[in-house]
Amino acid sequence: MSSEKKRVQFRAPHRLIDRTDALADVLGEDRTDILVTALREYLQDATHDDALVQEIAVAYYDGEITFDQLKSLVGAEKAANFRVLKQQLNEDFVEEVAEL
Repeated sequence: MSSEKKRVQFRAPHRLIDRTDALADVLGEDRTDILVTALREYLQDATHDDALVQEIAVAYYDGEITFDQLKSLVGAEKAANFRVLKQQLNEDFVEEVAEL
């Protein structure tokens, strides 16, 4: 994982931030550590959801996300498989159009 960091800013409900701060106090961490951990775990869980992985694949096939973005979301092996499938789909489409 890259050690480079990027500053982000977002708005969240007060109650959520209050709970985050309370957990940070209990664990002896700061708010950022709690939020980064929560985000990392959410992304890990989300990208193991088959329906979401299919949505990610469709976004890649439709050109809404890059291969690098795809790889960061689903991992190198799945991304490589999706890239091969996208190439095959494009080749099949070209052949179908050529036959018309």
